[in-house]
Amino acid sequence: MRKLSLATLILAMAASVAGSPVGASAAPTLDAVLDAATIPDLQAQMAKGDLTAVGLAEAYLRRIRELEPKVRSILFLDPTALSQAEASDQRRRGGHGLGPLDGIPVLLKDNIDTKDLPTTAGSRALLAQKPTRDAELVRRLRAAGAVVLGKTNLSEWANFRSTKSTSGWSGVGGQTNNPYVLDRNPCGSSSGSAAAVAASLAQVAIGTETDGSIVCPGGANGIVGIKPTLGVVSGDGIVPISHLQDTAGPFGRHVVDAAITLSVLSGKDYTPHSTSLRGKRIGVWAMAGSDAGVDKVMQDTVATLKKAGAILVDVAPANQDTIGDNETPALLAEFKHDLNAYLATRPGVPRTLDDLIAFDQRDPVELSKFGQELFEQAQAAPPITDPTYLQQRATATELARHSIDDLIAADHLDAIIAPTNGPAWVTDYASGDAFELGSSTPAAVAGYPDITVPAGFAGALPIGVSFMAGRNSDARLIALAAAFERISQARRDRRSNFRIDTERREQGVRHFRPRIVNPISECFDTGIVFLPGRDGVI
Repeated sequence: MRKLSLATLILAMAASVAGSPVGASAAPTLDAVLDAATIPDLQAQMAKGDLTAVGLAEAYLRRIRELEPKVRSILFLDPTALSQAEASDQRRRGGHGLGPLDGIPVLLKDNIDTKDLPTTAGSRALLAQKPTRDAELVRRLRAAGAVVLGKTNLSEWANFRSTKSTSGWSGVGGQTNNPYVLDRNPCGSSSGSAAAVAASLAQVAIGTETDGSIVCPGGANGIVGIKPTLGVVSGDGIVPISHLQDTAGPFGRHVVDAAITLSVLSGKDYTPHSTSLRGKRIGVWAMAGSDAGVDKVMQDTVATLKKAGAILVDVAPANQDTIGDNETPALLAEFKHDLNAYLATRPGVPRTLDDLIAFDQRDPVELSKFGQELFEQAQAAPPITDPTYLQQRATATELARHSIDDLIAADHLDAIIAPTNGPAWVTDYASGDAFELGSSTPAAVAGYPDITVPAGFAGALPIGVSFMAGRNSDARLIALAAAFERISQARRDRRSNFRIDTERREQGVRHFRPRIVNPISECFDTGIVFLPGRDGVI
């Protein structure tokens, strides 16, 4: 992507907010501006007085008004967003700025508790009452001065309700679309967070992952996603699947933005410092043969790393089938235990998983696209004191850790890379998700970090490359990811005006047809802005 001078960047942003046209010779479009600017760029302009937090928030809110009806990634807008931005400007004028996230617009996945906005996990069962307090990570973001724009759609219950679910769909929000090709799926479960960042509807967003829910949508939407080591970010106040795998993490269009956000979420500095790839030993888990486009992206990635002086070693993590066979039943038992504990903290909503199953059976929307087989299996799962469960969890975790640790030790590796995702599939409720490949399971089950960075395209569809390594290797992986981002320049402006894949349509493939919704209210300080179900179901 071409570099923009900061003066040009601010000119385009200011003109867009004011609603006046900007000539092609004067400045790029707001799309290009928001794609290109990093958090350090924006902070530098705010420090000089050439940009305000209010101006930045208004630019994003205007873009949301224009493009959200197509992407359909946002459930709720915070009515205090501009007030938050004004408070940031006042701090800065008084010389009391709170750091690199002060005044930066952020979106939150709607399974993260916010006391002033609904938290639904995409389910209509949780709409009745807001949480009584913010999640710990939200408190950290607010304390750092971040401007919370709102909450994003997700795969309902973080994709843990049905074996035949469609990623990006929820009973509250309908279907989120992939900004690169609208009838393609954004992956999940952090679908809205990733799609919103890819569409430049916020500078950064927060997602969550149990297995793949940050890195897959990050890769499929052509952005950076960081799944940190388990425990680096507090899980307090997040709708759970498993306390032994769940973690929140940031999305950004640039590694530095995601790293700065992770620093705030964790309380530890992860800002990447300049790192050379020369001499770095990197294992390549190519996963070749699943998709020709992915194979080409991985070949190009290997060539880029070799040219930069990295030493590459072919690897294949062991026991992947056995890990998966033990992970699923373990998650079912953990989900029932952890979700019931979470629901006990939420007054005015169903109290147990069994209550949620009954709610869905009565509701006219919740089971309209797919069922709740995983809910029912989890309800029948043994308690987490059961010896069979304990053995399944121990087996999955031990094998996952060995599958990474043993390779790193044997070949003295700095990291392992693998394709994050296959090309985004056509959203199709009749067939559900059509995953071709994914590399998230070893790091997810082990509790190790996994970072996806844009690596290229299969046609018009983004493909990411994942960097993974052992426990607490987050800082090293972020530095390597930033170095790769710098030399590959793989994330370029390839969105085709939010088009439909006409070639697939001509082949007769059934796909989801976007529906325009009412414009978002401009009265951001008069009440919560709720974007109702996009399939005409609410």
